[in-house]
Amino acid sequence: MKTDLHIHTYYSDGVFSPEKIVDTAIDVGLQVIALTDHDNILSYGVAKDYLKKQGKEDKLEIIQGVEINTLYKNYEVHILGYFMDTSNSDFQNLLKIQQQARVKQTKEIIALLAKKEGIKIKYEDIVKQVAEGGSIGRPHIAKAITNAGGTSNVMEAYAKYIHDDSPVYVRRKTVSPHDAVEIIYDAGGIPVIAHPHDIDIAESLIKELMSYGLRGIEAYHRKHSPACVEYFSSMAEELGLIVTGGSDFHAPNIMNGQIILGKNFVPEWIYDKLMQEKRIMDMA
Repeated sequence: MKTDLHIHTYYSDGVFSPEKIVDTAIDVGLQVIALTDHDNILSYGVAKDYLKKQGKEDKLEIIQGVEINTLYKNYEVHILGYFMDTSNSDFQNLLKIQQQARVKQTKEIIALLAKKEGIKIKYEDIVKQVAEGGSIGRPHIAKAITNAGGTSNVMEAYAKYIHDDSPVYVRRKTVSPHDAVEIIYDAGGIPVIAHPHDIDIAESLIKELMSYGLRGIEAYHRKHSPACVEYFSSMAEELGLIVTGGSDFHAPNIMNGQIILGKNFVPEWIYDKLMQEKRIMDMA
């Protein structure tokens, strides 16, 4: 099965609607996708309804997914979750806490931008960049700064204002990766550490998170070199974890307009191992 287990929509920091993701996935020959927006699960229902209306349910399987942004010892650690019972009260509370943290962070940054830099942006200018109920974050703040004339482009906004050393930047008060893993696991889901190459304490953290329910490592990712894929695949095998992968798609390549959805080579056995893990979870 041609699979992409890491995709974002405009319900977080992606640019495509769930409907556009469905159409694109079918066009590029994908058979299974997971929508993994940051800290919310709203795109899944929209995509499923659209697929049904189009009469193409035999063309594409959509997996319920999420990506929880967490902080641990000054590392940003992202935890992917698959197949959670989204009605689980602890899981719902997790998303609520994460959303509240995003709103608080954004409003504090807006206030500091006005006070220290004279850059005036409105909270509404940020919220309107995402679909209703979606997750606001750094990309949306950077764009609002640029739109307000604070910088000439988004990259400059990041370089000047969206980093820990900036006097106007406030870190988000998120849950820990341990909490995110445990809550996803207890909600019947499969927790996976995302793009672990970004974390230089990945190996020790993965071992730590296993005692909270971590079940997989995202070894296949567009940032991961073949050597990196091999390293994390071997680690997963050694630790008895499954391997997952995806494009981490947000937007077409701005240089050439190329759509990288599904372009990251994810072996077909990835899907089989994920479904095998789901059966184990269902029996637990």
